[in-house]
Amino acid sequence: MKYQTMINILMLLLSKRKLTAREIARRYDISTRSVYRYVDELNVCGVPVDVARGRYGGITIPDTFRLPTGYFTREEYASAINALSAMASQVSDGSVISALEKLQRQQKNEKRELSVCGNFIVDGGTWGGSKKFSEKMRVCETAVNEKKSISIDYISRGGEHSKRVIEPHVLIYKQNVWYVYAFCHTKQTFRTFKIGRIKSAAFTGENFKRREFTRDDIDLNFYYSAENLTDVTLEINKNSLAEAEEWLGIDNIEPSGQAFVARLTLPDDDGLVNKILSYGGAVKVLEPRELKEKVIAAAKKIADGN
Repeated sequence: MKYQTMINILMLLLSKRKLTAREIARRYDISTRSVYRYVDELNVCGVPVDVARGRYGGITIPDTFRLPTGYFTREEYASAINALSAMASQVSDGSVISALEKLQRQQKNEKRELSVCGNFIVDGGTWGGSKKFSEKMRVCETAVNEKKSISIDYISRGGEHSKRVIEPHVLIYKQNVWYVYAFCHTKQTFRTFKIGRIKSAAFTGENFKRREFTRDDIDLNFYYSAENLTDVTLEINKNSLAEAEEWLGIDNIEPSGQAFVARLTLPDDDGLVNKILSYGGAVKVLEPRELKEKVIAAAKKIADGN
């Protein structure tokens, strides 16, 4: 009975995404203390159930969380829905109708791996087949389209961990990375959040009114000021041209003898050095000298095993 109740609470949260402890307790005729105990046990099992207080509080499960795909195959979803639909048409049973609605909602979410916007199709998935990023994209896209505020668990570039309520207004795609431009309740201004740094996201249940902004209001340099950028000239081996074009952009690369040269402005940080090293000598730094010395020092450190 104990584990059945815990599973029922999990399925209810997957359907509603946010409830109060009192609502759950009343539904299953248990105490609120028991509800919190079940929540603790779900967390131990790896289910990210969160308890929050305040205006947007309650017991929530991130909209990015899904049961493993092996829980039901698509064929099993279809068979179960057909069977429950037939039963629901013959008997007036609230539990049957509730189960049918849950399966239909879950099936709809499982199918939605691609975003279609006008003439663009966006696959938010990764090559490894993980759906975690796709789910975060789905939540952000829905929030933008339907003007829904979301609560996010965010980790900044500096490793700072914070929970915020944001109002997503537009999605941004730059250099193979997805961002969401949103009004942040914590900072009371617009901020750009890297979707890959959102650990979890859940709808608050609140809708927002779009705030006025223009294209010029969005700083596409994001985390970099002019002081953090450097003019770079790179020589690229023709065998690595395709990969370099995806990284630097075709417009920034020109043929030069037996090789190719790229001239552009890039963030001057360790990430740039690591990116150049990842080409294993197929990308060489011509300018500036300071960057070339950084690459040499990093390569020597690797060779020395330090």
